[in-house]
Amino acid sequence: MGEWQTTGFHPYLPDSTLHGRTSFDWLEGGAYLIMHSEIDDPNVPSGVAIFGSDDVAKKYSMLYFDERGISRKYEVTMTGNQLQWWRDEPSFSQRFTIAIEDDGNKMVGKGEMSREGAAWEKDLTLTFVRLT
Repeated sequence: MGEWQTTGFHPYLPDSTLHGRTSFDWLEGGAYLIMHSEIDDPNVPSGVAIFGSDDVAKKYSMLYFDERGISRKYEVTMTGNQLQWWRDEPSFSQRFTIAIEDDGNKMVGKGEMSREGAAWEKDLTLTFVRLT
């Protein structure tokens, strides 16, 4: 939970180091987790994601929305120190893996994407460092 400083890279912005902020907060007493993300580059949209679960099916999902009006649903797993989310949509699939490090004070995330069923290629990478 709390506030995080983010730095990262995107292959479509090869000469740019991305800087931003991400926050995580519990909603409704822990029923949902909300993530707000902002990058200080107009080419990368600010977004919000809400994580929730189906307690009977033991499955997790994330609903994402950003300032472009894009909304997506991702499946989510948490295994050991690794958080993953992915979306399998034939026109545009994505997957993102976050390794939690330094006693939970740092997270390193790497994304991949596939357009129209083509081979997976690099997408956004982000490092999160806890501020609070």
